Amino acid sequence: MLERALTGSQKYYRLLMGLLILMGMGFAAYLYQLNTGLTITGLSRDVSWGFYIAQFTFLVGVAASAVMVVLPYYLHNVKVFGRITILGEFLAVASVTMCLLFIIVDLGKPMRLLNVILYPSPNSILFWDMIVLNGYLFLNIVIGWNVLEAERKGTDSPSWLKPLIYLSIPWAISIHTVTAFLYAGLPGRHLWLHSILAARFLASAFASGPALLILLALVLRKYTKFDAGKEAIDKLSQIVLYGMLVSIFFIGLEFFTAFYSNIPSHQHGLLYLFVGLDGYGKLVPFMWLFALLALAAVVLLINPKTRKDEKTLKIACLCVFFSMWIEKGLGLVIGGFIPNPFEQVREYLPTVPELIITMGIWATGFFVLTILYKIAVSVKEEVE
Repeated sequence: MLERALTGSQKYYRLLMGLLILMGMGFAAYLYQLNTGLTITGLSRDVSWGFYIAQFTFLVGVAASAVMVVLPYYLHNVKVFGRITILGEFLAVASVTMCLLFIIVDLGKPMRLLNVILYPSPNSILFWDMIVLNGYLFLNIVIGWNVLEAERKGTDSPSWLKPLIYLSIPWAISIHTVTAFLYAGLPGRHLWLHSILAARFLASAFASGPALLILLALVLRKYTKFDAGKEAIDKLSQIVLYGMLVSIFFIGLEFFTAFYSNIPSHQHGLLYLFVGLDGYGKLVPFMWLFALLALAAVVLLINPKTRKDEKTLKIACLCVFFSMWIEKGLGLVIGGFIPNPFEQVREYLPTVPELIITMGIWATGFFVLTILYKIAVSVKEEVE
């Protein structure tokens, strides 16, 4: 089926060429980082995880969100998700690919990855994160490809595939749970030291991932003959709404715990993010933008008329995606390091090379996604 990715319209080729250019720019910036070191980034002794790990954290949630179409379709026989399930699985493949690339660029030297393989430490959360991410990537490639191949041939999926499908459902939950444990297990970081952090991660994932999937389904409907179905998109939009409401509720719990208990160390991270601390507040505008986008998304999604209208649904999904990206892909990771354990504020903002490398990795993910979606759409068009 790979040959289907080699043929397409002029728009398809222009899209691939544009993504390749962005990938080339990102790779050139990465070579510069590889030669010079992580000194070209805004990272420091006090903020050792920055924009790269923030993107990794957010994208793990996007990958995990595939379970929101896989679970209803395969376990509860919700037929309306039949056409969109393959899109969710291939989105997970592209997202995990980006996750792994962000880990590589954050390490500075790629050969450091060998330490996790050659000297495994089962008591290390990072070791288990490597296991669940690579395992989830393998599961989605195998499941998505074989289901699509069976559909092309007009046959049932192989019987050995069902156990893998059922395994992928708890595995999807595990990848974001383990990622949350990377943060929640650090006692010196009060913004992360909460037992509901894993639940908070999953709730935001079940909002941002399906929101992106809706946008991708609408783009495919506009530029191809593939239509995921109005009912499937409507049900996904309801999932996005519930995920968003739970996410906002969990964030509210963080504020209650920090300020009602009146424990300064738990308050400082939130104060820095939303109003500034000791005269520092570079992230304050971003966090208030998150709040405004989240509010706009809920207003648009909670009203059935605006939720079912395609134009306002697009706006709502964009608001959900970017609000969760700011909150989890920027504020949560960076805010956890500020102030440091000595109650000193050392701010961080990504540098230009970091932004270019990040852009290149996102372009790589969308390149992989474009190829996979081209194959999937071509097969479905042929079958129909």
